Amino acid sequence: MIQYAFYDFKLGILKIGYTDTVIVSLDRVEQVDMDNESSALTNLVFKQISEYLNGQRQTFDFPYELHGTEFQKKVWEALRQIPYGETRTYKDIATVVGNPKASRAVGMANHKNPLMIVVPCHRVIGMGGKLVGYAGGLDMKKALLDLENKKT
Repeated sequence: MIQYAFYDFKLGILKIGYTDTVIVSLDRVEQVDMDNESSALTNLVFKQISEYLNGQRQTFDFPYELHGTEFQKKVWEALRQIPYGETRTYKDIATVVGNPKASRAVGMANHKNPLMIVVPCHRVIGMGGKLVGYAGGLDMKKALLDLENKKT
């Protein structure tokens, strides 16, 4: 059974979906919309996300599971390979997953990414460096990219 914990963080409210053993979702939400049931695991996740947002962490080591189609999982794995502080275009990711013409499908897979920040879809930008599409909003995408480029 999936439970949820909510934490106030620098960018709003962080909603963490989890089971007894793994994290299954991270989302930025406007309000607490169900029972708030924190655990030692969600406290660890919040600590690591906070460290990241404070410039003290670049990777995450808590247990998580990604649930999606095989294509989505390929895209998400490609996202995980983008180094901290770097960006790629949707076309770059499409090429990495073996379908250079699948930029739109990559965009849809990014939109379905269940673990924002940890699976860094914020590092994917449009052609010419344009900031496009992010489930947490373009303001959050810009803040994350600025953080990684030490502009905050």
